[in-house]
Amino acid sequence: MAVFSKSQVPQFSVEVYQNEFLPEGGREVNAIVTVTSTGGGTTGARQLTGASAAPGAIPGPASGGAVVIMVDCSGSMDYPPTKMRNARDATSAAIDTLRDGVEFAVVAGTHQAAEVYPGGGRLASADAHTRAEARQALRRLTAGGGTAIGTWLRLSDRLLATAHSGIRHGILLTDGRNEHETPEELGSALSDAAGRFTCDARGVGTDWEVKEVTGIASALLGTADIVADPAHLADDFTGMMEKAMGKEIADVALRLWTPVGVEIKFIKQVAPTVEELTGRRTEANPRAGDYPTGSWGDESRDYHVCVEVPHASIGQEMLAARASLIIPAVDGGTPQVLSQGLVRAVWTDDMAASTSINPQVAHYTGQAELAQVIQQGLDARKSGDFDDATAKLGRAVQLAAASGNEDTAKLLSKVVDVVDVATGTVRLKAKVADADEMTLETRSTKTVRVKK
Repeated sequence: MAVFSKSQVPQFSVEVYQNEFLPEGGREVNAIVTVTSTGGGTTGARQLTGASAAPGAIPGPASGGAVVIMVDCSGSMDYPPTKMRNARDATSAAIDTLRDGVEFAVVAGTHQAAEVYPGGGRLASADAHTRAEARQALRRLTAGGGTAIGTWLRLSDRLLATAHSGIRHGILLTDGRNEHETPEELGSALSDAAGRFTCDARGVGTDWEVKEVTGIASALLGTADIVADPAHLADDFTGMMEKAMGKEIADVALRLWTPVGVEIKFIKQVAPTVEELTGRRTEANPRAGDYPTGSWGDESRDYHVCVEVPHASIGQEMLAARASLIIPAVDGGTPQVLSQGLVRAVWTDDMAASTSINPQVAHYTGQAELAQVIQQGLDARKSGDFDDATAKLGRAVQLAAASGNEDTAKLLSKVVDVVDVATGTVRLKAKVADADEMTLETRSTKTVRVKK
């Protein structure tokens, strides 16, 4: 087994923020679980091969990871003609960002999927020669045909299944709606690919469906965003690829153990984006379930855990849940626990203690509500219910200001005129650019962290 210095080995830590005190009769326990990975650098993905060098560390030899870039080549990519050229240039820039040894492929997506490079149902290993070949192959990309994104994902899944690395990632670009397959067909492709690779999705221009693009990223634990101006695609693709190259560990799960009598109400990621995880549980044993978190580099994420505990008397205390970051077992082996934190419940008659709301819990509860009311407000606006839209988006303005989410506040100001921030009093703008509305909707789940 290859030997790495301690500075090369990713270290995971788990911190729990909560108010553990409950009043008599209190049953709901909320906690923010902060997971942080540090020290991995960007030297490449690593595979689990043995005991860790330190608690929370991942040992093993470096490998390059694997990436498939899916480029929309449907007929609409020719309007304007510069859009297809921008997509080719962006893909070329992303390929230039690949480290030597990273396995990669390019897929052209229309109403069907086609291998652009290297072909033959395989991946290429990045080096100066294969990068040059791939750039040459991109020149042959032309626009024509329809859009069936599920076929793109299925081909990418087959290609990534041949990878030697556990870090498997997709980058998907589309400029239109998924009109040449049913929602069920796309959903089936996403369901089959979930847990097999992660995927960042981008919509270019303003003729695509936000919920389709964000749904792809959500299902495959990636990011979603809008690139309203195709001229900015190269910068966006380069940034996505650089982040993909920084991923070190694949298939990490958050395992939540609860004692008898405790029920999980929900678990969701709340930073850097809001992502519901409750329905993604896979049973580990009768008292524990695993929730997927995807691949990790040097980064930190926050999760909101809410459980319901049994009735208890004043003075009693209990372990309400144990949150562990794990790499699941392979072939019947034992899962590796990287780090863990405890969620507690203590019943007290001290009113001040039991009514205090933990700052992290309060902040992220507000951020989750912010994402929700933006979506509800935009949906109401589209359906013509302007009173509800005004109320919801006004509440969003209020929450964005209270939490210091300046980016979201700026996006909201392009959709509503703000009369009073403190009360959330707004007026809907009579005219809103499609790009501004779609940007707000696409980025509505992005959160800001608690100011320490």
